[in-house]
Amino acid sequence: MRIPSAVALSDFAQECKADVDARKAKRQVLVHNGTCGIASGSKLVKSYLEEHLRGDGKVLIRDTSCCGACHQEPMVTVIEPDGSQVIYGDLTEDKLARIVKEHLVGGRPVKDLLTDGTNPFFQKQVKRVTRLLGLIDPYDIRDYIAHNGYQALAKVLSLPREKVIEEVTKSGLKGRGGAGFPTGMKWSFAAKAQGSPKYVICNADEGDPGAYMDRAIVEGCPHSVIEGLSTAAYAIGANKGYVYIRAEYPLAVEVLRNAITQARESGLLGANILGRGFDF
Repeated sequence: MRIPSAVALSDFAQECKADVDARKAKRQVLVHNGTCGIASGSKLVKSYLEEHLRGDGKVLIRDTSCCGACHQEPMVTVIEPDGSQVIYGDLTEDKLARIVKEHLVGGRPVKDLLTDGTNPFFQKQVKRVTRLLGLIDPYDIRDYIAHNGYQALAKVLSLPREKVIEEVTKSGLKGRGGAGFPTGMKWSFAAKAQGSPKYVICNADEGDPGAYMDRAIVEGCPHSVIEGLSTAAYAIGANKGYVYIRAEYPLAVEVLRNAITQARESGLLGANILGRGFDF
């Protein structure tokens, strides 16, 4: 489906949100299939659940990404129709058997198997860039759009480029590297630079030992990366972009390629995005 305008995007978002609301009628089991989860056996967890819940129309098994607690993989999040949720981690076949019997079929959370979500280190943290990780299916653009995906881009394309840079400057957004360079200032320099064509580069490589923040974002919410790149490109007058991902991140590459294809098919990448005359 090609989305021709901001109005059409809003209409489609309502359709996607209706799909999300419809699945809330069932008990949902989210299997965390990020790189860390897969390495720990999350695919086997999903197979076990599908085998032992086959024919159970009250339970919906869904794929999602890592939620950040890599040390507790493999994990599943169980969301009840009333919106309450619990997380089970460090799963084994014996634990899964109890979870299926007592919770997913019996309706009673297995309290002694729940992960500890009361660690004071996490209590005051507010997720922003990572807010949808472990919640949406990174392979499904509809899931992203249902959670207000691409609405920011629609607003950006309705504004003059200078206004976009002004708003980013006023926001105080800074680079997350060591220098903390103001993003609005960087965009302003790029917008004023002479020459054509201009490019936007997303560096998703990580050289710091043990660092994998970029990988987690690309794996878990690839459309947010595309939306951010498109926003930057519009602001500085670029029509092409590149994403650099290291070869050690094969899942991130796969997920992003799928997202790029979906965005192109939806008219959110390519020519005349949302009917605003912007090509990227």
